[in-house]
Amino acid sequence: MPLKMRKNHSPEPPGPCDLTVCMDVISGQWAANVIWQLRGGPRRFSELKSDIPPISAKVLSKRLAELQEKGVISRHVKDTSPPSVEYALTELGGELIPAIESLVAVGLKLKNRQAQRSVEA
Repeated sequence: MPLKMRKNHSPEPPGPCDLTVCMDVISGQWAANVIWQLRGGPRRFSELKSDIPPISAKVLSKRLAELQEKGVISRHVKDTSPPSVEYALTELGGELIPAIESLVAVGLKLKNRQAQRSVEA
């Protein structure tokens, strides 16, 4: 006898794709890390590369372009010699910080739980 299908009591997101759109922004490889590093203020490419050592220059460049296209970060070319480029969070990008902070907090709890389990084993 098949099990009866239960009704889902979770509230529907305002639009069927809203959650997916947001997750698409932060789920790209290193995207959340780039946003996290920019929360403290504008950074140049080399500074971001230094902030996230495992990221390659190619991937960082690609991620910055994608985040800029999505309106999460801005790119500002400074009139210096030689010219330099700074990246900063837009107002929309800043709205992602609380969500990423929550994910970091849960990640820390999961990490502590895994460490505790390995000590107990």
